[in-house]
Amino acid sequence: MFKKILIANRGEIACRVIKTAHKMGIKTVAVYSEADRDARHVELADEAVCIGPAASKESYLVMDKIIAACKQTGAEAVHPGYGFLSENAEFSRRLEEEGIIFIGPKHESIAAMGDKIASKNLALKARVNVIPGYNKAINTPEQAVEIAKDIGYPVMIKASAGGGGKGLRVAYNDQEAHEGFTSCTTEAKNAFGDDRVFIEKFIEEPRHIEIQLIGDAHGNMVYLWERECSIQRRHQKVIEEAPSPFLDAATRKAMGEQAVALARAVNYQSAGTVEFVVGKDKGFYFLEMNTRLQVEHPVTEMITGLDLVELMIRVAAGEKLPMTQEQVKLDGWAMECRINAEDPFRGFLPSTGRLVKYIPPPESAGAVRVDTGVAEGGEISMFYDSMIAKLIVHAPTREEAITRMRDALNRFVIRGVSSNIAFQAALMQHPRFVSGDFNTGLIAEEYPKGFDAADVPHDDPAMLVAVAAAMNRQFLKRNATISGQMRGHEFQPSSDFVVLIGKEKYQVKVTPASAREEGWDVQFAGQHYAVRSRWQFGNPLYLGAINGEPMCMQVERRGLVYRLFHWGVQADVQVMSARTAELHALMPVKSAPDMSKFLLSPMPGLLTQIAVTTGQEVKAGEILAKIEAMKMENVLKAERDCVVEKLLATPGESLAVDQPIIAFK
Repeated sequence: MFKKILIANRGEIACRVIKTAHKMGIKTVAVYSEADRDARHVELADEAVCIGPAASKESYLVMDKIIAACKQTGAEAVHPGYGFLSENAEFSRRLEEEGIIFIGPKHESIAAMGDKIASKNLALKARVNVIPGYNKAINTPEQAVEIAKDIGYPVMIKASAGGGGKGLRVAYNDQEAHEGFTSCTTEAKNAFGDDRVFIEKFIEEPRHIEIQLIGDAHGNMVYLWERECSIQRRHQKVIEEAPSPFLDAATRKAMGEQAVALARAVNYQSAGTVEFVVGKDKGFYFLEMNTRLQVEHPVTEMITGLDLVELMIRVAAGEKLPMTQEQVKLDGWAMECRINAEDPFRGFLPSTGRLVKYIPPPESAGAVRVDTGVAEGGEISMFYDSMIAKLIVHAPTREEAITRMRDALNRFVIRGVSSNIAFQAALMQHPRFVSGDFNTGLIAEEYPKGFDAADVPHDDPAMLVAVAAAMNRQFLKRNATISGQMRGHEFQPSSDFVVLIGKEKYQVKVTPASAREEGWDVQFAGQHYAVRSRWQFGNPLYLGAINGEPMCMQVERRGLVYRLFHWGVQADVQVMSARTAELHALMPVKSAPDMSKFLLSPMPGLLTQIAVTTGQEVKAGEILAKIEAMKMENVLKAERDCVVEKLLATPGESLAVDQPIIAFK
């Protein structure tokens, strides 16, 4: 077994690998960019080596620097994690030439499966089901349009070296095929250094289901069941679960056996994943093989009881797999939510900055797990992907797993940057998700105009009213204890209030609980709510019970507003006296300034292109500018016909949210 390994990655996956290595008694070496000098993976590793500036292409993607770090520290093997160089055949080959073990498949296997076009041909030879399409590299957008018309819309335009949703577009007409080809080639060249793309038929109402497998150097190979990854937004996975609520035993077995047949065709050794698109008739077709550890591997670990990172390390060290196919267990149900630094209330735009508060839910063995690479006070950088953490739960049934995930999301506190927790919580109670009757189009179909917390009804709005009223009364109680009050004029808190949530108004009475209990009794609409909690000022979690039922709610006081987050609902609640409520109703609404004559940056990012010039007439739908943020290219288009008056930013500039880029006449 290795004595020391180097992790050629960053963030949560680097921390994840370090954790298993330490469990196995293996020393670890972290590599880091200048932007990650204070990162958590650097702190956790036994040694750390700086490998360059913040930009990935100058640090984490530079093979020479990683190989030099191995030699400097005496690391015998390299675990690549996912992303960066994890599926780079040349990196695997160069390590092999230097006498350093690559903890992953052999470079021949990576090369064969990493090229989407070559892997599809291999799948055909291995008698694996494949999707109809044009399986050669396409050279021009005009050629892409002609091929798309021949196959029949809709089609998928995909980068041959793509992955993670990058270099992928779905086109429903000629214009989208033309633009999709251009965007895919640009994204693929920037992300992977390979701008080849191909086209295949887009399966409508598809489900994305993948088979996890692992093989050793002794000819043993097993599949570790499937993962359902159909809950996606813009081809990026949002929620993953294992097993799939859609598959029956026969389909599961057939998919597993085809995945193993494909892996055997390239003498695969290590953990890998074969991705399939599955139609509503349970017909399944090969998409691609990821020759690395997947982001969502924890759900497989939860249902099988296996540590995939440990198995990868042992296989790389020459050991045999410790189990046969018959010995792979399938226990209960697991789910994973990707907690990303993005604002679901602003079209999921990336959010960067410092984690002012970061309080993940308590972990418990076999039930709740949090994989993360950050800590409170850490920085979410614009240079890398948006993932903050992965929240994983396990339970005996799917229904119990959903309930456990909802509770865990309620307890996950992030402040300083926006996160998608509210959206994840809303999905967890969406009827289509709960029923298991969904496909990859669920988010686009159910949230066509984006996500608005106001569209998510709360199961029990009375709970929000009761907690806001109790918090307000607790603040007033503290105010009454302020010293220096004039005798005879001391502040006496009222018991009667008006609670405003949106357009709803509630008449509420709040009185202290009995001397033996901590909390408040709240009465409104003829009902009584016993709110019991030891909540203290400044605590973002309101833990306690309402009428004896356990409750956890995220709370925040913003001036006169109480912001409450529970079950995907983010509610701004005001509590005031009856007279104040009367006056409040008469207050005019302040209008936002008119910014319609400006193109504003919707996110923090790097301005890579301005596609117009001063004085140019622009038609609706034309491209105005391109911004790169968190490894994704974002194209900004004109919403209406206009004339450019002035350019307010220059390519290469780092933009802040809402920073003006172009002014129009």
